[in-house]
Order: sequence, then structure tokens, then C-alpha cells
Amino acid sequence: MNAERKLGQCVIISAPSGAGKTTIVHHLLKAGLNLEFSISATSRPLRAGEVNGHDYHFLTEDDFRSRKEKGEFVEWEEVYPGSFYGTLHSELERIWSNGHFVLFEVDVFGGLKLKKIFGDKALSLFIMPPSVEALEQRLRKRSTDTEESMQKRIDKAILEMEQSHLFDKIVVNEDLELALSASYAVVNEFLNPE
Repeated sequence: MNAERKLGQCVIISAPSGAGKTTIVHHLLKAGLNLEFSISATSRPLRAGEVNGHDYHFLTEDDFRSRKEKGEFVEWEEVYPGSFYGTLHSELERIWSNGHFVLFEVDVFGGLKLKKIFGDKALSLFIMPPSVEALEQRLRKRSTDTEESMQKRIDKAILEMEQSHLFDKIVVNEDLELALSASYAVVNEFLNPE
């Protein structure tokens, strides 16, 4: 399949918070697959070490809502009350104009929306933690949440894991090296079919 026929293809990586999707995304970006990261927009506050325009396009809640009303988002989701995340049309246009495939790292419901929008031009990959208990241990190691916030993340993760069957492929991240290898294989097969 030549590159022109593949223009517009994208890979969607979704998982509950703490399942390892960011590590897998970074691995795929370095793997020579001609992928470029779609930088999502968010209304949540900047975290330590994050850079605006690199990790996210950080917007105020009012700016996010205004752009949403103007139709500037391909998709958007209110992931937590007052915390919006979305994909700007301009971000996809930038990546495709560079001749690359789009790599999305989005929450589960955003991933399902993107798959519905892009259909067969998208591969949706769900990164599954080995168990809810393992996920909770990973989240606690981060030490970034209050106990109340932790419980909300766990409850949300359970709901998200129930959606995994709606994705094209599921990779269980019990052993990181195996999960990285399996993710690469699935994405490579989609972008470079025999």
C-alpha cells in the first residue's frame, strides 16, 4: 500500500489511568513507524514537568468551551468534572501535512469516539492492566492523588475496562517488555500490511 493511500490513517491508544499507555506511546513514537503524536487540548491544570504545546495544549475552561462551540474539535470529552480533553482539527492537519500517521493517546471514551469518526482508517488499541489491584498499586506509586481522587480513578478504570471489547485490539500490560513488543507488532501490521 503506498503512502498516499494511507494518508489519514491513525492509531488510537487508550487505557485506564496507570495502565502504561504513555510508556507504550513513547515506545511506538521511537520505533520508526512514521507516527507523530497528536497533542490533545485540555482544561486541566499544568502538572510539574509538563510543557504547554508539548504534553498538551493547555486551555482555560472558558477557552476550551469557546473552541468547542466554534467546532474546532474533532472530538472532546469532559473526563472529570471541569476537566475537558479534546483533539483539535488543526493538530491533525499539521501531522498529515508532515506526511505522518497520527498517534492518539486518549481516554477510553475519547478513543471510542475517534474510532467511530475514523472507522477503518484507525486502529484502536486498548492497554489493559493485569488487574484492578495491579492498577491501584501503580497509581499509588505515583503519589499524585488524594485518597478521594484515587478512588475516583479506580472507579473510572473499572468502567473503562468494561469497554475494552469495543476496541480493535487489546494488549495486556502485565510484563512491560511483552506489552511493548505486542503493541509494536499490532501497529506495524496495521500501518504496513503485507
